[in-house]
Amino acid sequence: MTVVREPAVAGQFYPEEPGELRALVDGFLREAACKEREAPKALIAPHAGYVYSGAVAASAYACLARYRDVYSRVVLLGPCHRVPVAGMAVSGADAFRTPLGDVPVDRKTVAMLEAEGVRVFEPSHQYEHSLEVQLPFLQRVLGDFNVVPIVVGDAQPQAVATLLEMLWGGPETLIVVTSDLSHYLHYDAARAQDSATCRRIEHLDTDIGHDDACGATPLRGLLLAAKRRGMNVATLDLRNSGDTEGDRDFVVGYGAWMLT
Repeated sequence: MTVVREPAVAGQFYPEEPGELRALVDGFLREAACKEREAPKALIAPHAGYVYSGAVAASAYACLARYRDVYSRVVLLGPCHRVPVAGMAVSGADAFRTPLGDVPVDRKTVAMLEAEGVRVFEPSHQYEHSLEVQLPFLQRVLGDFNVVPIVVGDAQPQAVATLLEMLWGGPETLIVVTSDLSHYLHYDAARAQDSATCRRIEHLDTDIGHDDACGATPLRGLLLAAKRRGMNVATLDLRNSGDTEGDRDFVVGYGAWMLT
């Protein structure tokens, strides 16, 4: 029996009607022409509702378009917002469903992670939006691929970096870490704080707290692994909800980066 993780935020964070969702994502991607010429090894993208952060996320995913047939596995890490988890948790599902279809889970890799002590904990995946909202973008820019979905709880960044080293793979493996930036500051204060966080990311500086980025733990883990490998970081977009949709009194920050 195939176990499918059903979409939790279709119709809320993004359209649930397939044609509408496809048109929206494709529109974001068209407007986000990527100037970078190297194939990304890793992306950092936001995870809010598409009306707020979709354009920013698209600036990252647009960089995959010319390499759509290179990637066959996406290692996807994000913070948990609903059900806390000790350490990190993978999903026991065989596929993650969106209105655009099912994305197979790399069950072989999940089994390997279980053997290394990463637990399967479905409650942290069932209603989690941070991973889910990445999938329609991946479905529109990549060919056939499977996913390794990992919710990060109270893990240490070093543990995340170690896990990423295990999963690093070759050109076929793309790593995606999802995080929003500052939350509910005034527009000007958010711009200043998010700009400082952006500079740290660009310099692979892990001095990033949860007030700076809600996905600080997976983000810091990626930066640790990237620093060891001497990787380069390019900032693709940096905005907030006051730039995209909404007032400027209490905004949420969003950014997109690629690592090569």
